[in-house]
Amino acid sequence: MSHHDTYLSGYRIMWILVMFDLPTDTKLQRKAATKFREYLLDEGFERSQFSVYARFVNGKEGFATRVRRIEQNLPSWGDVQILNFTDRQYRDIVHFSDQGRRPKRKNPDQLVLF
Repeated sequence: MSHHDTYLSGYRIMWILVMFDLPTDTKLQRKAATKFREYLLDEGFERSQFSVYARFVNGKEGFATRVRRIEQNLPSWGDVQILNFTDRQYRDIVHFSDQGRRPKRKNPDQLVLF
């Protein structure tokens, strides 16, 4: 891998993390929450936890575009928070599951293609 590829995957590629708490008390609210989750999946997000979805984007411009698209598809109720961070920061997330520490995340192979 060249220095250029490392620069792209480590610093140019950004991750977008969408976290949300959506009410599900009524049938209409449940439908809206399901529609939002399905929207995120259709947009290439992967479920990280129940109400946490992530995907990578190409730089801050890609992040801004995704935020605008998400904003156009927000449900009428609930809270949605969107974070961004570099690929290098994403790789360094400390993850525990079933009280055991998971190995560091491996970045998707397609990141090298950019």
